[in-house]
Amino acid sequence: MAAALKPIELIQLPRGVIDALAAGDLPGANRQAPLELTEHFSQDRQPLWRIRSAQLEENPGDAAWITRAIFDPGLGRAVGLAGFHGPPDDNGMVEVGYSVDPVYRRQGYARAALEALLAVAAEEPSIRTVRATISPDNGASRRLVEQYGFVATGEQWDDEDGLEIVYEVPAGGN
Repeated sequence: MAAALKPIELIQLPRGVIDALAAGDLPGANRQAPLELTEHFSQDRQPLWRIRSAQLEENPGDAAWITRAIFDPGLGRAVGLAGFHGPPDDNGMVEVGYSVDPVYRRQGYARAALEALLAVAAEEPSIRTVRATISPDNGASRRLVEQYGFVATGEQWDDEDGLEIVYEVPAGGN
C-alpha cells in the first residue's frame, strides 16, 4: 500500500502483566513483562486492562487473541499496543484495536500493526469479518482503516469511549 512497513512484532503479554496493568501497577507489570512497557500502557489504559483481566479470568483461552505489545526490534522497545478484543464470535467476526504511544505516532506503527492483525484474520478459517470501531474525531485511524477496505456500517455508543463509527471488512481482503 504505502512505503515499506515498520518491522514490528506483536508480543503476547503474560496474565500477570495484564493483571498488574489492570491494578494500575506499571512497575509491577514491568517486573513480569518480556519487554519494557512505557507509560502509554498505563496512562488512560487502565479500563482496557481491567476488561482484559476479567476476560482472562472467565476465558483463559482468550489470551492468544487479546491485546499485545507492538515491539520495534530496531528500537528494542514497545511502541504501542494492538490485538483483537477476543476470539471470533459465532458469526466469525473479530474486532481489532490498536494504540501507538504518542512519541511514536505518524511513523507507520499503526499501519504495521493493522496489517499484522489482518494477516492473522486472513489465515484463520473461522474469521469472516474484521471490525474496527473508531471515534468520529480520530481522522487518522478512520483514514487508515478505509485504506484497507473497511467500510462504515453504522455507529454505536461505548461506555468507555463514547460514540464510535463501526467499520468492517471481509477477512482476507475486500
